[in-house]
Amino acid sequence: MFASSRHGANAYAKVGIETGVLAASPHKLITMLFDGALLAIATAAKHIESGNIEEKGQAIVKAVTIIQSGLQESLNREAGGELANNLDALYDYMRRRLFEAHVRNDASMLEEVKGLLLEIKSAWDEIGSTVDGNMAGAQAQIAPQSVQDPLLPAKPVLTRMRA
Repeated sequence: MFASSRHGANAYAKVGIETGVLAASPHKLITMLFDGALLAIATAAKHIESGNIEEKGQAIVKAVTIIQSGLQESLNREAGGELANNLDALYDYMRRRLFEAHVRNDASMLEEVKGLLLEIKSAWDEIGSTVDGNMAGAQAQIAPQSVQDPLLPAKPVLTRMRA
């Protein structure tokens, strides 16, 4: 009886997440990717501490996937120019450090990547109100102007990831 209610709760949570993704602005989607990567890194650190090697590996793979297939693929290299290229290189570095953390079982490397992601996320959050305000203003005009931030994805990249 409890197993089926747990399954139901998981299904409900999955629908909630998918609904959140479908309703999110491009800016919010990137915020959700940052949050997912940070959660996966925190999970990996806990598994290093408790000696759960398989779970640690799964969490690190999830973080790498979010960084590579989410954050990196969402960069608008045409509009973003040097900034987008620098972020791309930084995301590559983060992925390498996560793999090293996995091989060496080193939580300090996870902390390093977490710090880098938090720094980028903080800057992303700062521009959030500006981007959201620009989008709302553009929608309120009769003939809306195209608003494209160089850091926003040209089109949102959505991928399914296993939990």
